[in-house]
Amino acid sequence: MDFNSFYYFAKVAKYENMSRAAEELHITQPALSKSISSLEENVGAILFDRNGRSLKLNRYGKFFLERVEYILKEYERAKEDLANLVSPGQGEVSIGFMHTLGLEVIPSLMTKVKTIYPNMRFQLTQSNSSVILKKLEVGELDLCLISSLDTNHHVIWEKLWDEEIFLIVPKDHPLSEKKVVFIEDFAHDPFISIKKGNSLRRTVDELFKQEGLQLNVAFEGEEIHTVAGLVESGLGVSLIPYIKGLEQYKLHVLKVGLPNCKREIGLAYLKDRFKSAATEQFANFIRNYFLESLANDNKL
Repeated sequence: MDFNSFYYFAKVAKYENMSRAAEELHITQPALSKSISSLEENVGAILFDRNGRSLKLNRYGKFFLERVEYILKEYERAKEDLANLVSPGQGEVSIGFMHTLGLEVIPSLMTKVKTIYPNMRFQLTQSNSSVILKKLEVGELDLCLISSLDTNHHVIWEKLWDEEIFLIVPKDHPLSEKKVVFIEDFAHDPFISIKKGNSLRRTVDELFKQEGLQLNVAFEGEEIHTVAGLVESGLGVSLIPYIKGLEQYKLHVLKVGLPNCKREIGLAYLKDRFKSAATEQFANFIRNYFLESLANDNKL
């Protein structure tokens, strides 16, 4: 059986139209029809329901398509890995990351990696941790930079650094002159929170729970700059990591007197999923990048 028949089948399955598939594949329609018929004969099942010129992928075709797409994907990965063995630093890596990392961490990381692997290509996905994790688990992402996980036997998570969380209050807030605050100091204030599903919200909920206090949520925002703007407007207080641009807001940033007022950020990937050479190279680059950053911070 000709390996190209898998490509042909996948293309016909995509369009369910022989003429359109033949045009995109740059072969004649009779040749494509013959290839599909030969494939059906080889696998022992009719893969399309035919009604005149109309084609419809049937249940056998849908079952077979899943396997064919997997075979084609693995074939492309194998070619990519061979190319990497010949010329290291090639290939494409898909990485997901939390919203807050998109402001400074990811731009710095990508700028640095391009100096070492100029020919490596990247697909970047920014979202909250729960969405990123789901994309990783279904194979849409190779790597993730997210906060620490609850137990997940399918995902390996490696800690890279700690991100301290601070209290932000409006300029005229009674706590604004304090150097250090504690959760009981602001537990009853209206709280501006990131929406549930975000790792920061999970961390804040846990901090309040550990102190035996209830979060008094007044407003919820999609991202941290929205939260900062609402705090600046006097609508409440919030707990957030220090982000790029925070100094532009008219508010005070206060240290919280708890040793665990932080979240851990790390690298996540699927435990049993094959990683291409490019993915392995980029994962090692990330580890070294943050080890160097941590070492430089400790020198200060």
